[in-house]
Amino acid sequence: MIAGKKDFLKLLDLERDDILEILELADRLKGGEKCNALAGKSVGLIFEKSSTRTRVSFEVGVHQLGGYPLFLASSHSQLGRGEPIEDTARVLSRYLDGIMIRTFGHDRVENLAKYASVPVINGLTDLAHPCQVLADLQTVREHKGKLEGLKMAYIGDGNNMANSLIVGGLKVGMEVACASPAGYEPDASVRAYAEGTGRFTLTADVLEAARDADVLFTDVWASMGQEEEAEERRRVFEGVYQINDKVMAAAAKGAMVQHCLPAHRGEEITADVFEAHAREIFDEAENRLHAQKAVMVKLMGE
Repeated sequence: MIAGKKDFLKLLDLERDDILEILELADRLKGGEKCNALAGKSVGLIFEKSSTRTRVSFEVGVHQLGGYPLFLASSHSQLGRGEPIEDTARVLSRYLDGIMIRTFGHDRVENLAKYASVPVINGLTDLAHPCQVLADLQTVREHKGKLEGLKMAYIGDGNNMANSLIVGGLKVGMEVACASPAGYEPDASVRAYAEGTGRFTLTADVLEAARDADVLFTDVWASMGQEEEAEERRRVFEGVYQINDKVMAAAAKGAMVQHCLPAHRGEEITADVFEAHAREIFDEAENRLHAQKAVMVKLMGE
């Protein structure tokens, strides 16, 4: 890492106070605080995975902070023709003030950050989705008034969302339970961190995880890049790893539901539960904008 350069790659890299500081700024920005921290600056947005919320929220966020966003699809750049990520990092650093990347293997964002001389933000990798989880935590705090002492339950595939939710929830003082089938558990590095906190439960039992939870999270059974596994995953998850009325009954009274979207109604969440908690879910989607603006201000604007 270049001396003095700050990146945002995964929540394991942050301390509790770092996360809370970002959330406080995100709240102020959402509340209307004026900020022109990126005036005269340009931010490159690299997309090797397709996107709706990440692309729109980052483009709008850079613009609202006074900067200029550049959308860089891998299919329209030399990355799509095999240029090494480390060469792309060194070239883009000569033009830009910051880089966001949404990609597959986490090694790609780590290498980008290693060779870039400007801040790098992880917009999503197969390991982690830290920007989404900042928005999730912001939303929970808005609706519940706090984070510390609440119980979070994640139900479904132990994917990038599960990894970042577990770490983020534990870092801010929540109890975290994760229900995933055998063979689909969260990453080993995340489990090692979580098990050391004394506030983490990993189980295959959905109702055990959901019991007395203040907020329930889920995600699709097959993420981008796992399309060939979709049918096998359906056989493993179907009928069990779903947020439904039975699961909601096991949770605490007034429990929230969060989903990073897109949602497959009837699979990981029923249509009735989704619509009953739509306001919370779309508050969560909106907060991608505010949380990511806060990250960009912290990395590029100070």
